Amino acid sequence: MAEARAVARFVRVPAQKARLVADLIRGKDVNSALVQVQLTRRQAARVVEKVLRSAMANATQNHGVRDVDRLMVAEAYVNEGPTMKRIQPRAMGRAYRIRRRSSHITIVLQERGQA
Repeated sequence: MAEARAVARFVRVPAQKARLVADLIRGKDVNSALVQVQLTRRQAARVVEKVLRSAMANATQNHGVRDVDRLMVAEAYVNEGPTMKRIQPRAMGRAYRIRRRSSHITIVLQERGQA
């Protein structure tokens, strides 16, 4: 098997916050990574779990992996996506800039012997 990957693009989670969750699962096997993400109390954990499950499904469907338990998280990284700029009106005619950040989350799985 080469590598099974899943990418979630334009996710409305700041990359800095999603990286905290991605750092938790990097290098772990798939089952412990899944448990770790489910027990993490962060907003980004839901999105990272969804990408992890997608990568697992890609491994079984597209790459012919029969035993999902042999997979491990080879790479998990989060890049910055586009930032939406918004304006918050303030007192005395001023305006504050609000930056709504997004990110691209990528998870790559490999079998344990290959990584």
